[in-house]
Amino acid sequence: MQLKGLKLIFALFMSVLLYAGVLLPVAAEIGREVSMSVRLQDGDEFHMSPGEMIEHGKELFQASWTIQEGGGRPMTKGTGAPLTDSSSPLDFPRNFNRISAPDANSCAGCHNKPRIGGGGDIVANVFVTGQRFDFATFNHDDGMSTYGSVDEEGRYVQLQTIANSRNTLGMFGSGYIEMLSRQMSADLQRIRDSILPGEAAQLVTKDISFGTLSRLADGSWDTSEVTGLLASSLASAGAEQPPTLVIRPFHQAGGVVSLREFTNNAFNHHHGIQSTERFGLGTDPDQDGFMNEISATEITAVTLFQAQLAVPGRVISNDPQIEAAVVVGEETFTKIGCSSCHVPELPLDNQGWVYTEPSPFNPQGNMRPGDIPTYSLNLNSKGLDKPRLREKNGVVMVPAFTNFKLHDITSGTDDPNREPIDQNAPAGSEAFFAGNARFMTRKLWGVANEPPYFHHGQYTTLRQAIEAHRGEALESYQNWIALSDYERDAIIEFLKTLQVLPQDTKHLVIDQRGKAKKWKPSY
Repeated sequence: MQLKGLKLIFALFMSVLLYAGVLLPVAAEIGREVSMSVRLQDGDEFHMSPGEMIEHGKELFQASWTIQEGGGRPMTKGTGAPLTDSSSPLDFPRNFNRISAPDANSCAGCHNKPRIGGGGDIVANVFVTGQRFDFATFNHDDGMSTYGSVDEEGRYVQLQTIANSRNTLGMFGSGYIEMLSRQMSADLQRIRDSILPGEAAQLVTKDISFGTLSRLADGSWDTSEVTGLLASSLASAGAEQPPTLVIRPFHQAGGVVSLREFTNNAFNHHHGIQSTERFGLGTDPDQDGFMNEISATEITAVTLFQAQLAVPGRVISNDPQIEAAVVVGEETFTKIGCSSCHVPELPLDNQGWVYTEPSPFNPQGNMRPGDIPTYSLNLNSKGLDKPRLREKNGVVMVPAFTNFKLHDITSGTDDPNREPIDQNAPAGSEAFFAGNARFMTRKLWGVANEPPYFHHGQYTTLRQAIEAHRGEALESYQNWIALSDYERDAIIEFLKTLQVLPQDTKHLVIDQRGKAKKWKPSY
């Protein structure tokens, strides 16, 4: 009798499961189709190990969201604004749209090369700014602005003008990238705060120059000689409201300051999953019948998953001819000026490898320090995805091959590599429709096995991408074409070594068999 009683208690215990922070009978879950059966509520992160938080974040990243858990946004755009035409909700058959979105079931649907968290094939390109339309159709019977076919100026759009087609970037090593950008932004702000009226100062951080910031005699700010930053980081309103000088390292053209902002944007834009920190608790702005679709704790979890992704490394063959070519390629890469923008490595100091959520530079609509308790994660921890970087003498060198600056590498207004829209200008403004030619210096770590190339992903080889450089990169391009065939081939061979390494690889440099390899770069 006692045994039967224990069995009954055990059966009752097993007949419940955790969903959205509450225990529900299994019977309530029968027939329910959701991607996430276990959900986290705010505060849960401090009752879980870092490994458990990261694993939950990974599950969120690869979840295929359904309409039974808030997937889709029937009454809102990808920008979060209400639909232009509320009489035409984004219900089936209008629930997905490749241009204006929702356009993906999961984050991993696009970020998957060479594995989850990486870049994407050109089929996964996103149409940046297309989300300002309700449902892109190109139907000339439609005359309503930003409904389906007409832009803010009343013009009918075409596939080539409605948005910027952008290739999906990989997120490997992104925790270190964010922490570098935070340190560099803080450095620039310290220099700014030291400038007195009538004076000027060089904006240099980690040996990267962002030009000169000046103050006029009345204390107002002159940013005309500042380089490499977005207009929004240079805006000021008198002496008491200086330019922020914040570096925004995410997106091909910058514009996103942190992994958290990127995540909040993407969940709403691509999946119709609206976070409480962006849209509020107890609200249902997309009117799909679901409130609190993803908590701040879950945004933290998926942000931590991305932040701890393995850093890319190098795969260098033991073949003597290939080794020799790689050496020549490294040397020539620097000789012709490529490394002046694609800086091989930058230093993280002052414990900058301790990643914290949320970022102090987050814009409104994203959690900031003080809104929630700070969560810390040591990016060098051996328990995270391998390989990891290592601290030496109080510094971690981050070999990302970037300078965190925006550059115009196009030849002018007729260059097909220019974009039709400036995503960082106010939608519908003259600057918005003037287009974009400035792009964040591409991080080259992992580049070899995260094709295709350039911001649009329309180049299938690294050579094509190199030979498209003009504008601020014209001198390097001219140096490239002056090289011998072997020297150009050697640069390609060097770039081919920059790879996302096989999962759980312990070493940053390996040979073609996956064995650790000693290699001292010549740059």
